[in-house]
Amino acid sequence: MSNALLRYWKLHKVSLLLSLLCGLLYYAFGYHLERSEFTKLFILYALLFFLCYKLIQFEKWNFRVLLVLGLIFRLILFFSIPNLSQDFYRFLWDGHLVIAGQNPYLFTPADLPEDLDSLIPLSEYLLNGMGPLSASHFSNYPPLSQLLYGVSVWLGGGKVMGSLLVMRTILLLADLGIFYFGRKLLKLLNRSPHLIFWYFLNPLVIVELTGNVHFEGLMLFFLLYAVYLIHSGKWVPAALVMSLSVSVKLIPLMFLPLFFKTFGILRGGLFNSMVVLGVLITAIPFLHPQFSENYAATLSLWFSNFEFNASIYNVVKNLGNRIDIKPWEMIKTYGRIFPFLVILWVGVLSCLKRNKTSGGLILSMLFILTFYFLLAPTVHPWYIISLVILCLFTDFRFPLVWSAALVLSYTAYRTDPEVVESMGFLIVEYLSVYGFLIYELFKLRSFNSIIPKN
Repeated sequence: MSNALLRYWKLHKVSLLLSLLCGLLYYAFGYHLERSEFTKLFILYALLFFLCYKLIQFEKWNFRVLLVLGLIFRLILFFSIPNLSQDFYRFLWDGHLVIAGQNPYLFTPADLPEDLDSLIPLSEYLLNGMGPLSASHFSNYPPLSQLLYGVSVWLGGGKVMGSLLVMRTILLLADLGIFYFGRKLLKLLNRSPHLIFWYFLNPLVIVELTGNVHFEGLMLFFLLYAVYLIHSGKWVPAALVMSLSVSVKLIPLMFLPLFFKTFGILRGGLFNSMVVLGVLITAIPFLHPQFSENYAATLSLWFSNFEFNASIYNVVKNLGNRIDIKPWEMIKTYGRIFPFLVILWVGVLSCLKRNKTSGGLILSMLFILTFYFLLAPTVHPWYIISLVILCLFTDFRFPLVWSAALVLSYTAYRTDPEVVESMGFLIVEYLSVYGFLIYELFKLRSFNSIIPKN
């Protein structure tokens, strides 16, 4: 062993051993874990989160090493079949329809006409994989996501593993883009650039994006790039990039009112018009008289039918049960009120002067999404990745606590395929989140960090 390697080993042997252990744990996570094995899942995830913390602590100024480690951990999962989410079956189904020239918004998988069934190889395998809930509803994935599913299936030769490899490559490139622009933006905002590793090495990010191929990573890349362009004074390109973010996932639509304060009424209106126009352009291949009706019907289900890992909604439901309100009546009533509360909150935060600066704009985005997820009836673990990246540009770190505690939501799958949530575990999860959020608010000495005095 050369002197240089020996010296490096002496200096970094603990980190190298931790990295090796991390790699083995990711291998076990990707290839030797079933979603119903909660105890095993919890131990693997807890160890990975602890090792993530220690690696950042020991090597936070060694950017190349941590960057390479983040890439290696992702590559370990490249040939695994997603084991914590069934969504990828629907991605592949929609992708097959797209490359066959069919509109994925017009048919539910369960009601696909027989003459089109032959267009989807392994259709029975995909239907069984996605489950009856997904198969009975229209697709809810926005236009750019649908196009990327089609590209993935086409480049993957119509094979499951080939398509997954293409999707993971797209998401890996998106994570590298988040790393690049996130680090630059942290420097511009006078924050330590090593904070980006709390995203890049976060087990939630690696497992849910690379492992389970959720496209939140691509949405966040476009969002972060748009904020960087806004900070650089390039608002027209920023609007175009922002439209791509919305066309991957609709969540950034909630941020559009903020830009009226960022740019002023006239330019803010132009910015938002360009974003909406960009989204409509990506939707052109799918336009059809039934498109808006089917898509709106699917989106409404997230507010009035589905529930998972909820916070405030579960409290309201429990109170409703005590006064004899039926659960299905409760979620429908809650689903009608919830969007108006979110709109009101967005309106309040959109009026703040701090939105004129990039740091203030990101802080408003963070608390819009925080409010939304705390009230939402459905909060899948990968949703919180948006909070993880946004919080790094602020003084708040409660999303990092949330990203660790989210593993408790997977207790619902101990009886897989039946989903049965454990209220005890959800209470522990949300007590840690609310507790740390309140702690941080008092640590900052006032609630003006959320709604400052203009």
